[in-house]
Amino acid sequence: MKACYPGTFDPITRGHINIIERASRMFEEVDVLIMVNPRKQCTFSEEERKDMIEQSIQNLTTKDRIRIMIGSGLTVDYADKIGAGAMIRGIRAISDYEYELQQATANLMLNDRIETLFFIARPEYSFLSSSVVKEIASNGGDVTELIPAEIHDEVIQKLQKRL
Repeated sequence: MKACYPGTFDPITRGHINIIERASRMFEEVDVLIMVNPRKQCTFSEEERKDMIEQSIQNLTTKDRIRIMIGSGLTVDYADKIGAGAMIRGIRAISDYEYELQQATANLMLNDRIETLFFIARPEYSFLSSSVVKEIASNGGDVTELIPAEIHDEVIQKLQKRL
């Protein structure tokens, strides 16, 4: 079965990579979907995010089972279009669960053939989000342990240029 892991990944974090790796051990194929969301102000372009994810998964033993794609519209429609039977979502805290439960329920009403599976964040990533990375890096903090080493310099350069 194929699964998809949708998100903005602006930028991708070690928490995202952990979920991609775990999902790719469970599914024949995992499509990481960079979803275009006009309501979100992203720092990195879709192509930059795609390149960063591709760089970040190069050391995964399951990298041959992972595809990086860019999509728009309703995530559940995109998942159906690519033949995914499951959507992967990461849960860090209770607040994530409340939001994700609403989304999963709406998606189930739209297409009951696609299941939403929640992956609980590893404790070391339970606080981690792309927003946290951007806030720390933009203010000169060290994000070495928060993002993949392969994209560290690119992220720092872009975020500190915005100052």
